Amino acid sequence: ASVGQLIEAGDVILTIEAMKMETAIRAERSANVASLLVSVGDNVDAKDLLVEFSSAK
Repeated sequence: ASVGQLIEAGDVILTIEAMKMETAIRAERSANVASLLVSVGDNVDAKDLLVEFSSAK
């Protein structure tokens, strides 16, 4: 996903890799991507905020 992009329920927002396994993170509902708080290659912890959304218009 990219900032400003409208995503629909079920769309892949980002992919997380752990122990050489990839997991797709999907949107639960429609929204606009307000900001991406991580970049490719960043290490993240379980409770890190990765993406912020705004209401779909």
